[in-house]
Amino acid sequence: MSDPNAVREALDAAVDAFNEAGHGIPTREPAIDADADWKTQLTKGCRLLAVVEEIGGGGYYTAVVELCFGIVERSLEAFLIAEGGDELRDFQTDSHDRCYDRAARFGLFTRRLARELKDLYGDNRTDSYYGGRHPTSQQADAMYRLAREIHRHVTDQIREGGVCNCDR
Repeated sequence: MSDPNAVREALDAAVDAFNEAGHGIPTREPAIDADADWKTQLTKGCRLLAVVEEIGGGGYYTAVVELCFGIVERSLEAFLIAEGGDELRDFQTDSHDRCYDRAARFGLFTRRLARELKDLYGDNRTDSYYGGRHPTSQQADAMYRLAREIHRHVTDQIREGGVCNCDR
């Protein structure tokens, strides 16, 4: 059995793109603020929210649910890096629990709310992503509202303002 040439070529191109090999000056997403890790995470949350707003009415419920969990985590990570002294690499683990646990520890949410958010992730994101669940319109709408409210709350709690670009 041999590997399909099209897949091999596409993989090589993807590796080159991530290694920034042979493409000249990279064109980066301009709305992502790369001045500090917390700004990067926060503005990634902004951009993910923008995508959800763009596709939200298109029936892409699975994508919306997945992106919303990403928005929640990027937003919490931004807060914890900016205000909690965490480092980005602290979140590059197999566990998604860390950001929820740390959010409670640093008073962003009560322990109860943080646990409920973690349970929502554990019970639903995993099944939605890996399981056979088919997300509904109502689930996508609810996750969008939750992600938007968490992102807004986090943005309001970070002392250095003016970084969130959701309203620009």
